[in-house]
Amino acid sequence: MADRSPPNCHLRLEWVYGYRGHQCRNNLYYTAAKEIVYFVAGVGVVYSPREHRQKFYLGHQDDIISLALHPERVLVATGQVGKEPYICVWDSYTVQTISVMKDVHTHGIACLAFDLDGQRLVSVGLDSKNTICVWDWRKGKMLSMAPGHTDRIFDISWDLYQPNKLVSCGVKHIKFWSLCGNSLTPKRGVFGKTGDLQTILCLACARDEVTYSGALNGDIYVWKGINLVRTIQGAHAAGIFSMNACEEGFATGGRDGCVRLWDLSFKPITVIDLRETDQGYKGLSVRSVCWRGDHILVGTQDSEIFEIVVHERNKPFLIMQGHCEGELWALAVHPTKPLAMTGSDDRSVRIWSLIDHALIARCNMEEPIRCAAVSTDGIHLALGMKDGSFTVLRVRDMTEVVHIKDRKEAIHELKYSPDGNFLAVGSNDSSVDIYGVVQRYKKVGECAGSTSFITHMDWSLDSKYLQTNDGSGKRLFYRMPGGKEVANKEELKGIQWASWTSISGLEVNGIWPKYSDINDINSVDANFMGQVLVTADDYGIVKLFRYPCLRKGAKFKKYLGHSAHVTNVRWSHDYQWVISIGGADHSVFQWKFIPERKLKDALHIAPQETLVDSNSEESDSDQSDVPELDSEIEQETQITYRRQVYKEDLPQLKEQCKEKRKTAASKRRERAPINSIRLHFVHGYRGYDCRSNLFYTQTGEIVYHVAAVGVVYNRQQNTQRFYVGHDDDILCLAIHPLKDYVATGQVGRDSSIHIWDTETIKPLSVLKGYHQYGVCAVDFSADGKRLASVGIDDNHTIVLWDWRKGEKLSAVRGSKDKIFVVKINPFMPDKLITAGIKHIKFWRRAGGGLIGKKGYVGPMGKTDTMMCAVYGWTEEMAFSGTSTGDVCIWRDLFLIKTVKAHDGPVFSMHALEKGFVTGGKDGVVALWDDTFERCLKTYAIKRAALAPGSKGLLLEDNPSIRAISLGHGHILVGTKNGEILEVDKSGPITLLVQGHMEGEVWGLATHPHLPICATVSDDKTLRIWDLSPSHCMLAVRKLKKGGRCCCFSPDGKALAVGLNDGSFLMVNADTLEDLVSFHHRKDVVSEIRFSPGAGKYLAVASYDSFVDVYNVMSSKRVGICKGASSYITHMDWDIRGKLLQVNTGAKEQLFFEAPRGKKQTIPSSEAEKISWTSWTSVLGSCCEGIWPIIGEVTDVTASCLTSDNTVLATGDDFGFVKLFRYPAKGKYGKFKRYVAHSTHVTNVRWTHDDSLLVSVGGGDTSLMLWTHEMEGHRESRQCDSEESDLDSEEDGGYDSDVTRENEFIYTIKALSTNIRPMFGIKPHLQQKEPSVDERQGVVRGSRPPVSRALPQPEKLQTNNVGKKKRPIEDLMLELVFGYRGRDCRSNVHYLNDGADIIYHTASVGILYNVATGSQSFYQEHTDDILCLTINQHPKFINLVATGQVGDSADMSATAPCIHVWDAMNKQTLSVLRCYHSKGVCSVSFSATGKLLLSVGLDPEHTITIWKWQEGAKIASKTGHNQRIFVAEFRPDSDTQFVSVGVKHVRFWTLAGRALLSKKGQTSSIEDARMQTMLSVAFGANNLTFTGTISGDVCVWKEHILNRIVAKAHNGPVFAMYTTLRDGLIVTGGKERPSKEGGAVKLWDQELRRCRAFRLETGQTTDCVRSVCRGKGKILVGTRNAEIIEVGEKNAACNILINGHMDGPIWGLATHPSRDVFLSAAEDGTVRLWDIADKKMMNKVSLGHAARTVSYSPEGDMVAIGMVNGEFIILLVNSLKIWGKKRDRRSAIQDIRFSPDSHYLAVGSSENAVDFYDLTLGPSLNRASYCKDIPSFVIQMDFSADSCYLQVSTGSYKRQIYEVPSGKQLLDQAVIDRITWATWTSVLGDEVVGIWSRHAEKADVNCACVSHSGISLVTGDDFGMVKLFDFPCPEKFAKHKRFMGHSAHVTNIRFTSGDRYVVSAGGDDCSLFVWKCVHMPH
Repeated sequence: MADRSPPNCHLRLEWVYGYRGHQCRNNLYYTAAKEIVYFVAGVGVVYSPREHRQKFYLGHQDDIISLALHPERVLVATGQVGKEPYICVWDSYTVQTISVMKDVHTHGIACLAFDLDGQRLVSVGLDSKNTICVWDWRKGKMLSMAPGHTDRIFDISWDLYQPNKLVSCGVKHIKFWSLCGNSLTPKRGVFGKTGDLQTILCLACARDEVTYSGALNGDIYVWKGINLVRTIQGAHAAGIFSMNACEEGFATGGRDGCVRLWDLSFKPITVIDLRETDQGYKGLSVRSVCWRGDHILVGTQDSEIFEIVVHERNKPFLIMQGHCEGELWALAVHPTKPLAMTGSDDRSVRIWSLIDHALIARCNMEEPIRCAAVSTDGIHLALGMKDGSFTVLRVRDMTEVVHIKDRKEAIHELKYSPDGNFLAVGSNDSSVDIYGVVQRYKKVGECAGSTSFITHMDWSLDSKYLQTNDGSGKRLFYRMPGGKEVANKEELKGIQWASWTSISGLEVNGIWPKYSDINDINSVDANFMGQVLVTADDYGIVKLFRYPCLRKGAKFKKYLGHSAHVTNVRWSHDYQWVISIGGADHSVFQWKFIPERKLKDALHIAPQETLVDSNSEESDSDQSDVPELDSEIEQETQITYRRQVYKEDLPQLKEQCKEKRKTAASKRRERAPINSIRLHFVHGYRGYDCRSNLFYTQTGEIVYHVAAVGVVYNRQQNTQRFYVGHDDDILCLAIHPLKDYVATGQVGRDSSIHIWDTETIKPLSVLKGYHQYGVCAVDFSADGKRLASVGIDDNHTIVLWDWRKGEKLSAVRGSKDKIFVVKINPFMPDKLITAGIKHIKFWRRAGGGLIGKKGYVGPMGKTDTMMCAVYGWTEEMAFSGTSTGDVCIWRDLFLIKTVKAHDGPVFSMHALEKGFVTGGKDGVVALWDDTFERCLKTYAIKRAALAPGSKGLLLEDNPSIRAISLGHGHILVGTKNGEILEVDKSGPITLLVQGHMEGEVWGLATHPHLPICATVSDDKTLRIWDLSPSHCMLAVRKLKKGGRCCCFSPDGKALAVGLNDGSFLMVNADTLEDLVSFHHRKDVVSEIRFSPGAGKYLAVASYDSFVDVYNVMSSKRVGICKGASSYITHMDWDIRGKLLQVNTGAKEQLFFEAPRGKKQTIPSSEAEKISWTSWTSVLGSCCEGIWPIIGEVTDVTASCLTSDNTVLATGDDFGFVKLFRYPAKGKYGKFKRYVAHSTHVTNVRWTHDDSLLVSVGGGDTSLMLWTHEMEGHRESRQCDSEESDLDSEEDGGYDSDVTRENEFIYTIKALSTNIRPMFGIKPHLQQKEPSVDERQGVVRGSRPPVSRALPQPEKLQTNNVGKKKRPIEDLMLELVFGYRGRDCRSNVHYLNDGADIIYHTASVGILYNVATGSQSFYQEHTDDILCLTINQHPKFINLVATGQVGDSADMSATAPCIHVWDAMNKQTLSVLRCYHSKGVCSVSFSATGKLLLSVGLDPEHTITIWKWQEGAKIASKTGHNQRIFVAEFRPDSDTQFVSVGVKHVRFWTLAGRALLSKKGQTSSIEDARMQTMLSVAFGANNLTFTGTISGDVCVWKEHILNRIVAKAHNGPVFAMYTTLRDGLIVTGGKERPSKEGGAVKLWDQELRRCRAFRLETGQTTDCVRSVCRGKGKILVGTRNAEIIEVGEKNAACNILINGHMDGPIWGLATHPSRDVFLSAAEDGTVRLWDIADKKMMNKVSLGHAARTVSYSPEGDMVAIGMVNGEFIILLVNSLKIWGKKRDRRSAIQDIRFSPDSHYLAVGSSENAVDFYDLTLGPSLNRASYCKDIPSFVIQMDFSADSCYLQVSTGSYKRQIYEVPSGKQLLDQAVIDRITWATWTSVLGDEVVGIWSRHAEKADVNCACVSHSGISLVTGDDFGMVKLFDFPCPEKFAKHKRFMGHSAHVTNIRFTSGDRYVVSAGGDDCSLFVWKCVHMPH
């Protein structure tokens, strides 16, 4: 039998020939130690030119493609390609990993860069979005990410002169990034006219915001800020690939083969042309430069590295060479010298010296080379070519001997015979040609047996035979030299081969995996002397096997380094080295062979650490000499914890069942019962598949787990307390070093770990997001700050947590095999061990990753399966218990010795101060000294040792021990049989807890008049339990088979038990001795029942679908009930004992007459009248309501009715115990539900007096007792029950404002479409008609200098003739009239003790000074602000957070975000890009001000908590399926907050990184229902107040409704405010003003008394949307866009801010001479605003929506056009109506006075303009109108002489009419000469330039030319105000843009004298006043 272990020798990488120059740039640097760092294939190389030595970094498992050097120049960051690529930061001195960053990028990592102080690292991915990530690399934590660009990014760099700025460049772009909070915000570089838009390849940052970049055409582009300021042309002749900045200046390298040095201001210093130097050649291309002092490093495309000394720059040193691009296949070794020859597709053949590690000869051939061989005497070198020819060279001087081409296809293999006479040449033509060497290579034979290309050949030692392999996997033999195939197998027996490179054949069977036929091994070579075989495969792995290796799947050692295919591998002539070559990475690796005898000395060489093990993992297929797994462990590894459905899936399943809900919603559903239950005691302990899960707490209580419950057991009082935060099986438990906290891990789709306090039973932190399916091991660090956990996913992921923060510190895939234990080193919290099936691993943390090494057992050892592990008394000592009963002792990762400790596996061990304690399957507890030299004492767990008076019974002697813990003078022991025992140091044993063993528990019966119950289980035991306070097992009996049911006789003396083999027995209930037994059925007996009264009959139901009825006294079967179509599940007798009700697995409800068993048909109406002795049925109309909505997925398995027939308890497959009101008629009844069991609750029973409910959980083996709390005595207790899963169907109430807010659809401005229904072709796309001049051949603007014609008149009448015109260069926001109150709330706040107010409208935050009325603005938001809050902590004074609308949550610039900013200086402190798609609707700061809570508008209404200063997201969770309006932190807390919304109030706790929540419970108050909640406020002692849609305020204590303040307001309570200093609460609602009521009320702290305030606004209803209280003042924001200050003492109202309440605001007119203006809006008001006074002067309510407004030329009259077609003329002074008229039925769109005040033009939607003669007085008769208008009118302008009118229309056409005749003017020559009085048209040749490229769906809505006639402002649907020069006839004219409005700017005007621009908003109903900044003269 051949040895199945891996070979005992080793390879060590000694040298790599090559450098990766292709497709990579900037990857070559000097380290601080003057070494050179670069990479090739998957290896980082540190080369010391002084010592000519290489060190290797082997932490990657695929090609490295990017590298960055830390500013201190010792650490290196490298990034790789791959599906899940990662970044490693490593030390160039020790080549050890410092940190790993992973789980973010895909495809690969293209660029890396460190920032100035080296704390942060930026990376760019190769994914389609070219994602950019910023990392805190030491922690391995991602700080920020953003999509980088749509095309490739080539370089990225931090700006080293200003913090938090980066620059990236790539295909046709350069971007300047700023990092704030967690968001990276880009600005694109503007190329402008200075240079062409082109690809930028590299960049370097300099001071003063200057950036230098190298372009594809060889120019250098210089940027200042984001603008290109100059170019340095022709810096290189072609693309500049690399730019390197150093103290002296910059070095650049390009495709032209030149390196240029520049000084600090980028003036040229010198140029070095490498093509011209000795080593140079044509086509040399520089990919990387590094300039340090007087040395320059240059890396080229063809894998060379040059070093240039500056003062001898024409003599560069070539310090590294390698093959260039193209695959590398040919490899041969010299027969007598340490030389290797390689040949590649780059057509070169190279000879390497293995001793000097250098290239000593190189020769270029005509063709790509595919194989090579050296003759036996070492004189000739034969090369096989790709074109089918081969060439022979002399090795000495590389001169050609012969060149022969006999084949068409590539030569893949050639070999000289051992005697040197022949050369065999194998080609892809499937044949081998034999040539005679001496006959000048004449062809002497041919082997033609193959059907496929030849891959490998070997000669026999005597040169008489040749063996070949071909592509079809065949191995053939030929006689030499003729080439005849050998058919006779006998002939082959004695052949000795000179070499072995064949991949098939008996001797190398073992190199193939056991069950696979993949053909991916490219090359092998045998070392006959050392009996080792080396192989090379397609996965970049070099492996060592024993030779020969006969059986498939042999063990090996594997070595990584090559990236993809290793194409060839050979031993050197003296077997000192292995040479391997890589295909795609075209590198040559030289490995040193360390044979077995040397290995002993080599132990001090630590095994090369890699992220992938070098000791093969895959090869663990079958170690035949490893002992068989122990049966218990075998069983345990086969348990699957996967579930069909997880609890996490419930919400989704419910959503899917929504339709069913709707049908049910119409019917009135039964309310949930008032009674409730509370978990009281649990029998059971999970020992059968868990270990070391039992501990003493600080106070001497005992903590352990069973099912989904964490149990804290007090052994003095025999009571238990429960942690029920888990919702599925707990699999592991660890205790904090201080013994006060516990960590438990559970099963789940995304399984969680809870850390909870054993005293208060409250969760401190919940960790999730990294483990799939379940968590099987956890451990605290010695300082208690960290926690390690292991998952049961396929990779057994290991995660290290900072558990308090809930932060994942590091994670790694643990192993393919199951891990049983994880332990953190108590001395070094960065180290840990894991142990499990056939392995133990030692890990250390490196940033976000962990690096593992396998335990080293020595050359002969085998790693056993490890079941437990502990650390010893120093940091390097560790001890592990194995499955064979040994304890292994480890120092570092080396096994020192093993000690036999137990018979069978060691399951648990525990370290003490002075020794150890172990426990094993043999049922023995052993105490050891601190070196495991002596066993000090053993305790056997036996019945005989039980202390007198110990309650309960030990099931068997020496049970398998699964957990041990010491403390309080005792040893605590947990067994596989579910017992917990306490062993006194002196020997006696006390039994504390016990439960069933492994196997499902189904049978449950309660005694008819005593507090005891019986259970029977698949573990083949029948047990009797005492339910009175002694809580113990009274009796146990072993059965021959498992059982599924049991039942007490009515007198309680007998107990019937049904078994799984179809038999049943009756036993004495006290002694459990047999009375009688029967065996009539084959299948499981599923239910057994005595008839009531005397118990005369016994009904026995089985899975055979029959019920047998026996006469108990005569012990005979007297009847059989037939007719069920499936197995029987439940059975009940009626009170008379005459009728049986039966349920079956087919969901049938059947009735049988007893005792004969005749089937009866009873209609359901009759069945309801029958009285039953018991009710355990789950079918029938009485319990229709117990089936959940998701009934297809889950079954209700059991039910039981109380004896007073009021409460029905059920158990189901989800582990829920539920209580329903009986009868539960109608579908989907309401219930209370309780979680404690993990999966199936198999049975529930009430005790005889209904005081307890007993439930058993199938697979979780537990028996749970619940106390029943009747309605009378229930104090509202925490963690009562979850209310029903259905939200109350009753609607939550209705209010128009709430509905509108709820249904508002928020979109980003970029997606807005046109507000006017325009049609036709946009102006910039229309074909222009040539003008008269052009038709006559006169080009415009080229008129003769002296023209007879009159000069072209001005386009526009201007008012400052003679003055020098000054163009406007900028607009500054001066005032905003508006406040967003209609759909936002709680968004007005006082700052600075009431001196300032902060609020928002559109996308600006506004700070308003109450005294002066002046405003200042925060304008960093890119879209509408939806919410605003202030930080009330004194440390963060005047800090504001605002959240905005966004698009999808992809972290790009349009993603929703939150800005945190300083209200006084408007500095942004943090920007948080968030995952709330659509937008952020609520924000709130925590009590300390450090946390920020945000709520999204996404469909899940996500709630997120941020550490806003770091931009870190702490926790996030789905909030509710309907809209959440507000979420606020409790004012005294950083962990507690409340969210309210549509039929929703939830009370949340932040635990670590998890958000735990409880629904508000209304059932405590009769007839209270869940309404839609709108606002929230807080009181002391955990009181919460929520305002509802009906005007009530609910008062909550914890999460339970305490009382209701009815009708606090008459309408919805929209706003509430808690005053921190005195606790008073302000509420604001929607009310009609009345004498006593008021829309604002001030309440005391308890909300008992209040004082109302009236708002004197004159509105019919006041609707308050925001309240805030300052010193003696209350600040109110209303739905009508007013902000009002109310005095608390005198109740006086002062309206500070007015705005239009509804929009859009269409009409806008500025006064001809004063700085006042009018606005008219859809809200039916016209308002007069004064810019100087900064306020609204007056408002007129018109009763209808207004559309347009205009001043007369003198400013004494105002014309207003209405939506209903009416228009009105007012006198300005008196506001009296001068005249009004309605000649049209549809909206008046524009209205204008002629400049001479003679006519009024009225343009409407009826495609008409009417003229009215004003000189005829107020009768307003129409003079005439314009015909042939193609569409509705949008703007009109009169000419200066009042003779013409230009009309712009909805079809993008502008037409000109005569006034007053209304005739259209068509003569272009006349039109060109008109001078206009005003210009507001968006159409016309003069303004084509205002239309942008991006206007497919959106329009320019309005325009206005300045009074000076040279500037033009426009407003568009994207909410932008733009400033152009007038006229602008060129398309896409240059402009400045000003943001602030929401979507749709509807109108815009200059005020007189061009001092201001006023713009009106559509969506935001706001008016913006911009100050014009004129250019200086």
